[in-house]
Amino acid sequence: MSKVKKQNVDDLRKRVKNIIEILEREYPDAKTALIHKNPFQLLIATILSAQCTDERVNMVTPVLFKQYPDAKAFAEANVSELEIIIKSTGFYRAKAKNIISCCKALVEKYSGKVPNKIEDLVKLPGVGRKTANVVLGGAFGIASGIVVDTHVKRLSERLGLSNNTNPDKIEEELMKIIPKNKWISFSDMLIWHGRKVCQARKPKCLECSINSYCPSFKNFT
Repeated sequence: MSKVKKQNVDDLRKRVKNIIEILEREYPDAKTALIHKNPFQLLIATILSAQCTDERVNMVTPVLFKQYPDAKAFAEANVSELEIIIKSTGFYRAKAKNIISCCKALVEKYSGKVPNKIEDLVKLPGVGRKTANVVLGGAFGIASGIVVDTHVKRLSERLGLSNNTNPDKIEEELMKIIPKNKWISFSDMLIWHGRKVCQARKPKCLECSINSYCPSFKNFT
């Protein structure tokens, strides 16, 4: 794949506007695939989703939240017992440690509630900008930034929106060309499009609704 060429910001904004309009028609109900009932459940589910599919996380969380219904329960959890429940999500030892530490911090600093400010969320153990953005956007409707997961990263490069490899840098570039009122929905739609059409190994370019705005189209057809 060729390097993304530098483009005029105004031109990028116009192209993104067209891409968003098409994706909104294609994915009108796009939202996080992580099943949750409240901000706390979404926070824990997002931590578990690192290097793991949302489908797998959704298989684990019903049992997990039944045994540990709130931050206090997680804070007091036996790490070995927690590891057993979340083992199938991968990196379970690190995740169990982070979840318990995160919940202890929630209990001590926020009375067990999930804060709705990004500067507070990213200070919690196991929580980076991506996780914070998922929680704020998905649970609170707050556009704190743009979620850059593996799908958004891949599609941003293929669509010529960023040639960075660092998720934070990609987010910075996307925030400059995407209207703030579309930050939440843009990442959700791109994630769905990445799963269904613009897949990593074999993108379905001929079926892609935004292929006319994709400079990588010719590379896969």
